[in-house]
Amino acid sequence: MQCIREKMDVIDIEDESIDASVLDSMSVTMAHFRHALGQANPSSLRETVVEVPNVTWDDIGGLEGVKRELKELVQYPVEHPEMFEKFCMQASKGVLFYGPPGCGKTLLAKAVANECQANFISVKGPELLTMWFGESESNVREIFDKARQASPCVLFFDELDSIAKARGGGGGDAGGAGDRVMNQILTEMDGVGKKKNVFVIGATNRPDILDPAIMRPGRLDQLIFIPMPDKGSRLAVLKSTLRKSPVSRDVDLDFLANSTDKFSGADLTEICQRAAKLAIRESIEKHSERERLRAEAGRVDEVDDYDPVPEITTAHFEAAMAEARRSVSDADLMKYSSFAATLQQQRSQLAGVGASNFRFPRGASSAAAGAPAAADEEDLYS
Repeated sequence: MQCIREKMDVIDIEDESIDASVLDSMSVTMAHFRHALGQANPSSLRETVVEVPNVTWDDIGGLEGVKRELKELVQYPVEHPEMFEKFCMQASKGVLFYGPPGCGKTLLAKAVANECQANFISVKGPELLTMWFGESESNVREIFDKARQASPCVLFFDELDSIAKARGGGGGDAGGAGDRVMNQILTEMDGVGKKKNVFVIGATNRPDILDPAIMRPGRLDQLIFIPMPDKGSRLAVLKSTLRKSPVSRDVDLDFLANSTDKFSGADLTEICQRAAKLAIRESIEKHSERERLRAEAGRVDEVDDYDPVPEITTAHFEAAMAEARRSVSDADLMKYSSFAATLQQQRSQLAGVGASNFRFPRGASSAAAGAPAAADEEDLYS
């Protein structure tokens, strides 16, 4: 069909026959197959809301360390499976994003799916819960079945804390429906075999209420803290948001990034959108005023390329900053930092005393340590 569309300017639809030279010039190429591949969805996903993300790493300002870690976790198993086979290593099954709201957790999940060219299924946590007994668990099974059939697939659970709360504390929730859903999720994560390339990403603002079983190795074993952007990251967010917008050269984005300490990525995006909205408002008002003056002068039919507001100026950003607000308070920031520190401390304690300074024995001591074991083995099997 795409091949025919490209030749529609030389094909006369009303004619009963098509010229032979036109038919000879028509051929289906690899470019047409690539176009069709981008337009078609797998049949196994037609009953599921499938989003084709167009978010790239360039759309996400800052978070360079998080991007690098995600590339190693998600892109490498898809793009370099031979390396994992060489070292006989199984790819990680999932990752958990936690941190303050508005710091880019959902954008990161979309960028991962886009960069590794995988199918992307986004699931809002509350969507799985229903009033019917057993229906919530069935919804979880269906989502994972769809993801397995459409592998490689990125399965993204937004607001994971709504369905993965710690079990045992849900009295009065329709006979323990939350616990049953949690058990089903754990079972499905364990059932994602190594041949089914399904990667699970969870995002939450409340990591302290999640069930510890979902964060054990083999499930959402990689816990990535998405922090508030620093100055460099804030500047990258502003440049990324405004990269396609006409911005005046007088706008000092470096000074703006320096003046927005403790603002999240969503807060910075709101400032840029508000500045653009003010520019649009001013442009419409000046256009309306100009049309009124031309109508009074009797020059309605004249056409010109007058543009009263060609760019977003410093005045627009100053007005936007006057109404700017922080979405994350200092108390919330302390809570997230405390949880990250507590989690790191718990891991160190579980790993054992001195685990961070672990070293294998070197040189002669290593050989001496291995000698008795070899002797014992020979005595045992002689």
